[in-house]
Amino acid sequence: MISADELRDRLLTLDRASYKAYKSIQGQYRFQDFVLIIDHVQGDPFAAPSRLRVQVPQQSPQGKPIAGFPEDTFNTHSRTVALRDYLNRQFAQAASDLAEKRGSGKSGLVAIASPGQQVLERSAIWVTDQQVEARFVVGLPAQGRRILGRQAAELLCEDLPKIVNRALLYGNLNQNAIYHQLDVVEDADWLRTQLMERGLVAFIPNGAILPRQSGVSNMPLRQTCIPFQSPGSLSVTFQRPNHGTISGMGIPQGITLIVGGGYHGKSTLLRAIALGIYPHIPGDGREAVVTDPTAINVRAEDGRSIQGVDISPFINQLPQGRSTKHFTTDNASGSTSQAANIIEALEMGATLLLVDEDTSATNFMIRDRRMQALIAKDKEPITPFIDKIRQLYEDYGVSTILVMGGSGDYFDVADTVIGMDDFQPKDLTQQAKAIAQEYETMRQLEGGATFGDIAVRVVNRQSRQSFDDARGPKIKVRNTDELRLGQDDIELTAVEQLVETTQLRAIGWAIAYLQTHYIDGRQTLRDIMTLIMDDIDQYGLDALTPYPQGDVSRFRAAELAAALNRLRSLSINSQSAEATED
Repeated sequence: MISADELRDRLLTLDRASYKAYKSIQGQYRFQDFVLIIDHVQGDPFAAPSRLRVQVPQQSPQGKPIAGFPEDTFNTHSRTVALRDYLNRQFAQAASDLAEKRGSGKSGLVAIASPGQQVLERSAIWVTDQQVEARFVVGLPAQGRRILGRQAAELLCEDLPKIVNRALLYGNLNQNAIYHQLDVVEDADWLRTQLMERGLVAFIPNGAILPRQSGVSNMPLRQTCIPFQSPGSLSVTFQRPNHGTISGMGIPQGITLIVGGGYHGKSTLLRAIALGIYPHIPGDGREAVVTDPTAINVRAEDGRSIQGVDISPFINQLPQGRSTKHFTTDNASGSTSQAANIIEALEMGATLLLVDEDTSATNFMIRDRRMQALIAKDKEPITPFIDKIRQLYEDYGVSTILVMGGSGDYFDVADTVIGMDDFQPKDLTQQAKAIAQEYETMRQLEGGATFGDIAVRVVNRQSRQSFDDARGPKIKVRNTDELRLGQDDIELTAVEQLVETTQLRAIGWAIAYLQTHYIDGRQTLRDIMTLIMDDIDQYGLDALTPYPQGDVSRFRAAELAAALNRLRSLSINSQSAEATED
């Protein structure tokens, strides 16, 4: 293995050479406390940065600690993910502190996956009992397209060891902060496992800070925010493994309405619940907000592609007798898209739906008595959600949390009604039930006595694509809204539980992976999702990429399926004619 001194000499020799000469440094280099691996060298200073790794042994051959992380910092899955997240943040901070512009384009850049407020399993950092590995990118310095060898030597041989020293060695880190994050994440994961046993779908602790600073900042709003406090009637208490007793509001299984005036925190509460599928970093304010891990936020999504979805529980008897058993459209309406989103969530095994009337199609949510009187049911193909929400729970055990500010008709079907008043919850269940009895809606139940079947779909082999690039498909992401896979653009704005671009990039790789491994015209969509998630569990995120990369993170099968469902080249096996929507 080449030494760090030899790397320095080689870089100095390359000074003023053509940028492509950097390709010669690809390989492995021995530094005092770590090994540097240069996996991929960029083609020019304006191209995507070079991909590098450092591997730091836990101890030297003589048994002296180097990375030196105690076994109890990574002896469970929760603690390992939390430790990797912590080190990811430390590396990012150290790289930022030492950042220095060194030439043209991305010259001088040292960057690693940028975490948000959630703690995710990312490929940027790996920890085992043998070593710690960090994966990052570097903009190799150049002026124009000429190598700046001296600056490159400073970057790789001086700055990089400083980053490793500050971010990846246990003895140089704040050990109390490390253990605090591990305990917080482990407690949250434990709380999430207790929900079903306690008959709950979500838990929001007393003292939680739910509002965010702004629509573009996910940081907690602390200055003017009143900490969350559960009403006594909904209060539950847990004994956590690390931090002991915690009390707060438990949302029971069944149908829960969140009501209240505008700007009083209804949607803020629902958003916190939606993100309770993830652990959060200490200080976020939502560290102990936990939710049923299968929870899916569903909304209307005008214009989305739908392929072969049985939306007949909600929409049936279209004009001209068109069937909705295998509904297909390239440009869905609000109501058909929301129906498809719910059916697709159920297909993936969701046991909790999260719905906000502000992002729903009005004609999908409610058809009041007056409209029923004016437009006969045989002229209205849509069965509103209000007539299916109870059947979903009774037939399939699927709970719903629904933000509703405009229709009291939902009082008739609700088990729990939570009123938000200045961001504080009140139990209004009894008042809502009394109002429902006093002011009867006289609505007629529509859509039959049961919810209907949840169809299983088989992905057609025609959905497979060929990727010419030897390194795999070309994947581009834009925020958490859009994924480009080869020539296909997948719009994911409505898939609101995706929180990092690293998840979108991983989903892009996953779609390419499942096309080459599992799409054979026989496997159901849900079976395919199970198979690929099993592979990730067994082999890690590296199973998805052609070589080790640090820019992907863990996603749920639900979000992978959501992306695949929005792939316009998706083809679903069907034995009967598919309905289409103009």
